[in-house]
Amino acid sequence: MKKKGGYARAFRAAFPFTIPVLTGYLFIGIAFGVMYQEKGYNFLWAILMSVMVYAGSGQYLAVNFFAPGVSLFQVIFLEIMVNIRHIFYGLSLLERFQNMGKKKLYMIFSLTDETYSLFFITKVPKDVDEDKFMFAIALLDQLYWITGSAIGAIAGSLIPFDATGIDFAMTALFVVIFVEQWLTMKNHIPALTGLGAGLICLLIFGADNFILPTMICVMVILLSCRKVIEPKEEGQVSTDAN
Repeated sequence: MKKKGGYARAFRAAFPFTIPVLTGYLFIGIAFGVMYQEKGYNFLWAILMSVMVYAGSGQYLAVNFFAPGVSLFQVIFLEIMVNIRHIFYGLSLLERFQNMGKKKLYMIFSLTDETYSLFFITKVPKDVDEDKFMFAIALLDQLYWITGSAIGAIAGSLIPFDATGIDFAMTALFVVIFVEQWLTMKNHIPALTGLGAGLICLLIFGADNFILPTMICVMVILLSCRKVIEPKEEGQVSTDAN
């Protein structure tokens, strides 16, 4: 049966679950804004990029593209390599997005690592419509990122900053999300699969080329073991419900 509830209720219900992303996105968004402004661009461009691109690590990487000698082909290739994991994110959520109408395109666009993680570790309240709840999570997360980018870009234009090491904020947020997922879920097979595949691919392909092979390995392993993983997840839901 379809769950009741309007958008206001969905946003109120979603907000507490997005607080970890709020704290993380504000800081890494500020870091991005500062780095972008240091290249000499108006703060409005940083905000526009966060609205239209919204790629997290891809935006950090793009900051280095605003330099002579970087070709359009290099920009496209590197951005695809950094963000290609989002293809797998979208494929795994097509069924959940199928009844969302026009919002489906935005939901696909908004799939950052953190938003994707929240979709899977967050239980939808009984009195809230699932589609509206997921939309609220996605939109809130992007608003946090846009706000952080704006603060960083504006502050960077007014106050001198030493941005050395500031991009580590993105790594720190990934660690927080992983720990939260580990503590929330009783089934650790997907997390251990990701860690194991990442470590092996890092040793084989090196730090610059291991992301794509890792995502392929994780997808193949999880799809192959789907019959083993899903019963555990269903058992977990039943236990929690009792």
